[in-house]
Amino acid sequence: MNNLGSFEEYIIKKSDKIKISSVEINNGDVFLALQGKKYHGNKFILSSLSKGAKFCITDNKNYLPNKKVIYVNNIFEYLSSLAIKKRKLYKGKLVGITGSAGKTTLKETLAFFLKKNHTISYSKKSYNNKLGVLVSLLNLNLKSEYAIFEMGTNNFGEIKNLTKILTPQEIFITNIQSTHLENFKSKKNIAKEKSDIFNSKFNKQRKKIYLNITNQSEKIILEKACNEKLLKIINIDGKNKYFIKDILKVNNYYEIYFSINKKLIIIKVNLIIMFRIINLLFCYAFFNENDLNLNDISKRYKYLKPVVGRGLINQIKLNKKKIRIIDESYNANPDTMIQSINYYNEIKINFNRKILILGNMNELGKNAEKMHLKLLNFVNKFNFKMIILCGEFFRRPIKKIINPKNEFIYLNNSIEIMNHLIKKTHNDDIILVKCSNTTEVNKFANELLKKKVI
Repeated sequence: MNNLGSFEEYIIKKSDKIKISSVEINNGDVFLALQGKKYHGNKFILSSLSKGAKFCITDNKNYLPNKKVIYVNNIFEYLSSLAIKKRKLYKGKLVGITGSAGKTTLKETLAFFLKKNHTISYSKKSYNNKLGVLVSLLNLNLKSEYAIFEMGTNNFGEIKNLTKILTPQEIFITNIQSTHLENFKSKKNIAKEKSDIFNSKFNKQRKKIYLNITNQSEKIILEKACNEKLLKIINIDGKNKYFIKDILKVNNYYEIYFSINKKLIIIKVNLIIMFRIINLLFCYAFFNENDLNLNDISKRYKYLKPVVGRGLINQIKLNKKKIRIIDESYNANPDTMIQSINYYNEIKINFNRKILILGNMNELGKNAEKMHLKLLNFVNKFNFKMIILCGEFFRRPIKKIINPKNEFIYLNNSIEIMNHLIKKTHNDDIILVKCSNTTEVNKFANELLKKKVI
């Protein structure tokens, strides 16, 4: 049954062949038969082979013998050793992106600008845990000039372990925010965890780190970086080579003035969404540091679209009414909630047309309800047509709002939200949906987007 030599040679030479979902299998792909939430992947080996899978990897030694079905005792350990082998063969520049929020958006933004004139590889979707990183590395095209990887964590030691596998040469830390506090307890601990990505004990390949220092926790990272030898720090904080010089309102748009190594670059945007502007600055800094053409960004930024679940605007039909949805249903924490609500407030349409739907912010630990109440008091400063809340962390806080000037509506689940909107929305309403993944609001958003107008 084992045909390891052929399989390893195939994976080393090829790219984008490994799949963890049998639904995605195409001719020539490799299926990893892993334990899923409901079923073990062994259940789908035959269907994967029928779709043209070249190999299937299983940990079931009793599986029916087949030269295309390869048994390994421990799939994760085997994939780790093979991924490290492939990483050592890669001669291009490997970029690692970590941070509390914005990893996927920055990865997609940088990839968007690079792939126009360069061969690149980058992790798909939000593949930033151990399995995601291993799959992304094994799917790497060894001929790529640049390879971009997300690196996530929700507990201590995970960044260290991913770093040992990837050893990125250039590193971005997007920010330190109030995420995964259930495990980390404080943003200080998050900063220490993220700092392992450039620690020479785990990563002797690191050469440059890109930072945007805005709070005390991020200063911890800067201090640790300053103590590292042979590590170049690129800080886009307004004092060095790369910074935002000015933002000017001109009629119905804004002009952003970037200073890139003493060169002035001006771009125009309709809305000030700061994390997207910071991402552009990160990309300009990366291009300049790597002697790439800055015009590749300046000419293409207007064609850049938000990532699904992270600000993409969709038009849907709901009960024959056309409505716009700003979908930010992938993830949320107190900082990103505030950012999203601020820019939503800036959108220039009739206030009576704006509906806000908020779901739980997960993994905040013992102060979860306190943080949700603080968010509601912040939201109450603005005027929206209605504010729909869903999730246990909002149930009690909604009763503690003093003199609410907005209409706050608590609904129990995705079905109640949908039914309410069918009755209450009007043509040309706009809805912002913001929540953590795997919440009822996230479930609702996924259902709502099925009604997208093509």
